[in-house]
Amino acid sequence: MSLVTETALPHPGNPAPRQSAPDTGSEFTPLLRDVKGQGLLDRRTGWYARTIVTNALALAAVVTGMALIGGSWWVLVLAPVLAVLCARTAFIGHDAGHAQISGSRVTSRRIGLIHGNLLLGMSYAWWNDKHNRHHANPNHVDKDPDVAADVLVFTSEQAATRAGFRGWLTRHQAWLFFPLTLLEGLALKLYGFKDLRRQSGRERLVEGTLLLAHVAGYVTLLATTMPLAQALAFAALHQALFGLHLGMAFAPNHKGMEMPDADGEKWGHLRRQVLTSRNIRGGVLTDWFLGGLNYQVEHHLFPSMPRPHLRLAQSMVKAHCRDLGIPYTETGLIDSYRQALRYMHEVGEPLRADI
Repeated sequence: MSLVTETALPHPGNPAPRQSAPDTGSEFTPLLRDVKGQGLLDRRTGWYARTIVTNALALAAVVTGMALIGGSWWVLVLAPVLAVLCARTAFIGHDAGHAQISGSRVTSRRIGLIHGNLLLGMSYAWWNDKHNRHHANPNHVDKDPDVAADVLVFTSEQAATRAGFRGWLTRHQAWLFFPLTLLEGLALKLYGFKDLRRQSGRERLVEGTLLLAHVAGYVTLLATTMPLAQALAFAALHQALFGLHLGMAFAPNHKGMEMPDADGEKWGHLRRQVLTSRNIRGGVLTDWFLGGLNYQVEHHLFPSMPRPHLRLAQSMVKAHCRDLGIPYTETGLIDSYRQALRYMHEVGEPLRADI
């Protein structure tokens, strides 16, 4: 039976059997050596320079278009375009946080601050802290902030504590997931401002100044290029579609995959990343739309690997997992959403049964 499988969803209250590994320390080493030998961890400075410049020119073109046709309702046609370009901007900031673009921490932070704080109004420091904790312990209910109980919950234990309006959200969370992502663009901005309290003096000053500059620039752009009604409609459509795009890119990666507990902490790096991650099959369009994050297994194994190299490493990772008998999960885009939503629906089942 092939080990390149569709995801078998663990039941929220009855996790899938663990993959035992008596000697996990050495499982990743041969794969790392082979990947390094192929030069797949070498940085692609030229590729990223072209990507950043192209994205900046496209953003400038949209701003120019807003200035030219802002007096007409046709300006709303540019809102989805801007949402897509903002997602591209977020992917660049994401890669900077993983040191994929540059080996210099200062350079990476500058790229992250420009693409995160200034262009998107999303705190680079907040995102980096949260995302690094996710990578260290993906899907770990106590250590991964991405599966902490918040608006959504991801285990039966989390669901059991929900009551009132939060209980209603949990009962219907599978149906509400994509509608809720429409608010994600605004939520990311609010999280960034809230995180300023955690940051040190200089970091807070730089991050806060850039976040305020984004808000001021965004409001000024809308106010000077179109009437109030169009401006409000443009902002609502742009922010909603930006959040939806990010939700569609990140949702398939881990939802419904294994969720390690104390036993899972004994896994080595290879099993911890492979067993909790799901890849999405597809061609060039899928790779572009999901920002390369459809190669989620490879990205988690090699966070600093440049985005264009992830697909090149896939065959090596698959073969290594097959040799070790470790399931490598890969499925289609639509089915990945179906699996993630089915899992969230199962998590809320106990609350629906109590009605």
